[in-house]
Amino acid sequence: MILFDDTEIFTSGTAGKKIFDVPDADLMLIDSFFTKEESDSYYNILLNNTSWREYDMPMYDKIVTAPRMVAWYDDSDASTGKFDWPKELKTIKTRVENETKINFNAVLLNLYRNGKDGVSWHSDKTSSENKDMNIASVTFGETRMFRLRHKLLKHLPQLEIPLHHGTFLLMAGKTNSFWEHQVPKTARDVLPRINLTFRQVRI
Repeated sequence: MILFDDTEIFTSGTAGKKIFDVPDADLMLIDSFFTKEESDSYYNILLNNTSWREYDMPMYDKIVTAPRMVAWYDDSDASTGKFDWPKELKTIKTRVENETKINFNAVLLNLYRNGKDGVSWHSDKTSSENKDMNIASVTFGETRMFRLRHKLLKHLPQLEIPLHHGTFLLMAGKTNSFWEHQVPKTARDVLPRINLTFRQVRI
């Protein structure tokens, strides 16, 4: 398993920006994309003001409650039952779009309440018209490990990236088509983590 802190797998890495040199992926990481003060503020606002909800998902032959809480915002009209974007999310979205030069129209928020919360191996769902979906990930709160593995090239070692408070990760191009990812559970005593994944979806 490759831990990015210990191994040089980047093609570049100036001013905290790292580009990963791995097959079939367009991965960019920026530590401290938000300052400590900004990150603290966004963490507290999102933790306390978001309408977090649990949701059920299929697992093998039964339905289980996912080990995390979620919220969703997109650009569809409020009359459809979706909620308007809170101003803090709009500000974060604008910051991400200015960095990536990519426009996003939806965001999934995940709340990992403690080490018992996580997400298993998966690739993010895409529409048939947008298989190479760009996904921009922002983390506030506790550092958790983010793992990636290639779907086809099984000989490649997994990537293990610690996503810190205020970190930004872009998974662009074919990354989501060829790689899957997870946030494993941990036995450590950890504080809550909030993750935002900005997406391009068909509305």
